[in-house]
Order: sequence, then structure tokens, then C-alpha cells
Amino acid sequence: MNAQPRTMPTRTAARPLSGAQGAWLVAEREITTRLRSKAFLISTGILLLLVLASVLFSGFMAKSGGFGGFGGSDESTTVATTHELADTVEMLPFDWRTVDDRAAAERLVLDGEVDAAVVPGGDTPLDLTVLAKDEAPLGVIQSLTAAPSVELLEPSGTNPALAYIIAIGFGIVFMMSAVTFGTTIAQSVVEEKQTRIVEILLATVSARTMLAGKILGNSVLALAQVVAIASLASIGMLATGQDLLLGELGSSLIWFGILFAFGFVLLAGLYAALASLVSRQEDIGSVTSPVMMLVMLPYVAVIIFNDNPQALAIMSYIPFSAPVGMPMRLYLGTAEWWEPILSLGILCLAIAAVLWIGARIYSNSILRTGARVKLADAIRG
Repeated sequence: MNAQPRTMPTRTAARPLSGAQGAWLVAEREITTRLRSKAFLISTGILLLLVLASVLFSGFMAKSGGFGGFGGSDESTTVATTHELADTVEMLPFDWRTVDDRAAAERLVLDGEVDAAVVPGGDTPLDLTVLAKDEAPLGVIQSLTAAPSVELLEPSGTNPALAYIIAIGFGIVFMMSAVTFGTTIAQSVVEEKQTRIVEILLATVSARTMLAGKILGNSVLALAQVVAIASLASIGMLATGQDLLLGELGSSLIWFGILFAFGFVLLAGLYAALASLVSRQEDIGSVTSPVMMLVMLPYVAVIIFNDNPQALAIMSYIPFSAPVGMPMRLYLGTAEWWEPILSLGILCLAIAAVLWIGARIYSNSILRTGARVKLADAIRG
């Protein structure tokens, strides 16, 4: 019998990954690796608990008068009132001064001769109004049987103590998230380079795609952490009756999330690029120290200059400090509506420049093991 010719099976060539597919594949690997880490989950849980505790503490302090205002209910507090109310309020433990009408009470308050004044009229069932100069007199308000109307004759603006705490909050969240996930990117780059896993990965995707995937994956995690912190803080404020503060922080929190997302991309590109210059975990600290300074400086500056409009204005247009400087200005009410948009535009231009240089450094250094690669050599290629 004549042998029948055998048909050779045809092999289908593997379809190469597109740049977007490859970047998402690397990003997915970064995300799953972090979510499987107990250390990451525990540290995130501790951070969220600290945020909740600080919000509850600030709510307690606000109610007890710890953030300004005079909360005492004793005879050292001088309060003016009109003749028609004198018999009604005289039993309250204050040093009362009787005047003819509201105008006279206002003059005493503005001149500083009395701490507050209680006058007829108001939009509450109590039908009383408490007059104060620049801070609500919590002791007087709490001593009344129902909440009166409150009018500040010369409002001083944002409470300095509260602004200081909010500045610390923005600074800590920015610093901890940037350092945590930036260090993670650096360690991941060096680990893959040290174990030569990167050589296998580069057979599937390009170096630029790998860099994009690492930045994308860790940016997603960092932004998710910031959103979780903001959500938990908002819930804590609502639970402790800080509705007004939450309303004042609304636009600040939104822009903090937006600017942080873009700002972290900038920092992540620098962390990954500089980490590719070394081949040992021990060298990460020295090579990424410039980026660490860029993270620490905004944290320190926003705390020191939280009440300095000029300094905050400068910070809000510097790409590395915009995520904390601009939200503080929005909270203080010193920024125009278009300024956050301009700040974001400047940040995007800085991201484009940094990623272009960072991708070049990463591509030229990721396969070079052994001694530390000089930055100038990595840029030249």
C-alpha cells in the first residue's frame, strides 16, 4: 500500500501584545502582588484606623471648644444683654451687663468690653441671638436651653488651629502614600533586575511598556488608598456632627485626590527610573534620596506655611508640592476657581517631561547589572 502523505500541523504564531495590553498585564501583576502582602494590608489598616481616630478626636475637640472660642461657663465671661432679657438670663453663670438695645450691645462686643451679647430675635425657636466678634462663644451657646442664632460681627475666617490640623492631614497622607508606593516601585525594579526576571519580561513587552505598567499599577493602589482615607474621614465627620467642616473641605478633598493622582505619577516615574541605576536592594536608599526630599519638602512646607498665602500660592504651582499647596488654598478660600486647573496643567507638562527622561533612563539601565550606572550614561544611552 502506498503510504498516505502526512499533513503537518500548522502552528499559529503567538499574537504579540499591544502596548496597552502589556502595560495592563504588568500593572495587574503589581496590584495582585501588593494585595497578597500581609505587611501592606496591615499597614494600610493601621493608617485607616489612625485617620478615623484623628477625625473622632477633632470632632470631640470641636464640641468641647478645644479649637478656639471661649467655652467657659463661669463668671469670668462677660456677657451683655438688653433690659427685656435681663430677668430671663440672669440665672446663667456669667458676668452680665445690661444695655438699652442691640446697637449698644454690638458696640460693647466690637470694643472688646464684653465677650459676647445675648439679644432678642433669631431664626430658632428660642428667639435669641448671640453676638460675638470673631469666634462663636461656645460656653454661652451651650448654657442656653436651646440653640440660639449666632452672628459674628467681625469674622476672622478659618480657625487657625483647625487649618493647622488640616495641613498636617494633607501633608501626612501625601507623604505616606508617596513614600510607601514609591519605595515599592523602586524595590520591585531592583528585585527584577537582581534576579534577572526582567530579561524574561522584556522578551514579552518593551522596557517602556514595563515602566508604564509599574507606574499604572502602583498609581491605582495609591489613589485607592487616598480615596479610602477621604471616604473614611468623611464618614467620621458626619458621625461626629462636623457637617459644616465637611462642606468646607468638599472641593479641597476632590482636588487633593486629583492632584495627588497626577503628582504620584510624576514621583513614580522618578522612583522607577532612578532605581534602575542600581542592582542591589541596599543601594535603593542612596539612589532615590533626591525623590525622598521632593516628597518630604511639601509635607514640611505645608505645615510651616499653612497660614502664609504667598508661600502656599508658590507651592500650588510647583509640581511636587501642588497636591498639598492647592487644596490648602481652596480650603482657606484664597484660590480662584481657575487656579486648580492651571496647576493641573503645569503638573501634566512636568509629568510628560519626567516620563520622557525617566523612560530613557529606565530603558538604558534596566539590563545593566553590577556597578551602579551613572545617570549621565543612562540618559545618553
